Amino acid sequence: MDKLIIGSHVSFNKQNQLVGSALEAISYGATTFMFYTGAPQNTVRYNIDDKLTKDALKLMVENDINIENVVIHAPYIINLANAANRDFGISFLRQELNRARRLGINKVVLHPGSHVGIGVEEGIKNIAHCLNEVPEAKDVAICLETMAGKGSEIASNLEELKKIMDLVVYPLYICIDTCHLNDAGYDMSDFDKFLELFDQIIGLSKIKCVHINDSVNPISSHKDRHANIGFGTIGFDNLIKIIYHEKLKDVPKILETPYTSLSGERLYPPYKFEIEMIKNKKFDEKLIENIDSYYK
Repeated sequence: MDKLIIGSHVSFNKQNQLVGSALEAISYGATTFMFYTGAPQNTVRYNIDDKLTKDALKLMVENDINIENVVIHAPYIINLANAANRDFGISFLRQELNRARRLGINKVVLHPGSHVGIGVEEGIKNIAHCLNEVPEAKDVAICLETMAGKGSEIASNLEELKKIMDLVVYPLYICIDTCHLNDAGYDMSDFDKFLELFDQIIGLSKIKCVHINDSVNPISSHKDRHANIGFGTIGFDNLIKIIYHEKLKDVPKILETPYTSLSGERLYPPYKFEIEMIKNKKFDEKLIENIDSYYK
């Protein structure tokens, strides 16, 4: 049986950088991970420490984590669909891609952006224009994320993603998000049908990352609220089928589920326990209680 490529979002801080990220992933029993190179809401960034990167790569090899499966998520403040922020978006995305190359990571997930009232077609043109001004993307795979359709978000359907891809001069790839797909109107209980549709419109080879999240809301809600695995409207069995789907066996799967606790006062990461559930293929209805007792 092929090794399951499963991990979660982890932290990345100034002191430990990629070493800290790798150690956190290892503590969860993960075989990959995803991180932001700085806070997703601002532009504060610090220099990459090459020694820490080298130490992290050694640590990852020792723990069977392939750097090829590790993913960086671009910050939310990049909105390429909004022409008013075009120069900033291009400049900051170029910086992020250069940081990815410095860290030896070749996949960067990017939210395509929100058109903020100018319309979908103009927003798509802006996204493509900006991406064509980012030559660094020829060396790092930009993975456009499927969105839930909240507000004026672009890319809540496959056709919009394809339009962007067709306008960009270098190859783009896709990160599918199960919560976003559900909220956008795609039925995750019939994932084979979705993959057939994806293959027809974009091509399965373009899927380079999968965000595994349950959803608080019903299908077509356009809300984008993640739920812990098995505690939402998609359901544990449907998510297991997606995670273990033969056509996605070589694609990294990343959990972005919410921190949780019984009291709700201090929240704890669920990933160690969700990864155990996924590996065992058995839903644990006492997941939150177990997380609470472990971290307390």
